Amino acid sequence: MKGWLTANNVAFEKTHDLRQAIDVLPEFIRFTGPAEFLTPYVSAFRYPGLTDQLMPTREEFDEALQYARAIYDFVLNLLPADGRPDKV
Repeated sequence: MKGWLTANNVAFEKTHDLRQAIDVLPEFIRFTGPAEFLTPYVSAFRYPGLTDQLMPTREEFDEALQYARAIYDFVLNLLPADGRPDKV
């Protein structure tokens, strides 16, 4: 989402909160729930030792992956066909 916003010169606050990216682009509004679910994962495991958050359960992981893929696919489909990667 942030990449799409940046590529389209849409200003947004630098944050790890994915919901803020949704707030500035109406096309992403349907991903409000997934963004809320994914936001804690954005930095929790990217910076080891900075959080006491437990590893997600298998079910939480599967749900997060499903949401992330849905957002990725949505953004990918916003790109012109000649700008999409060959293999995703």
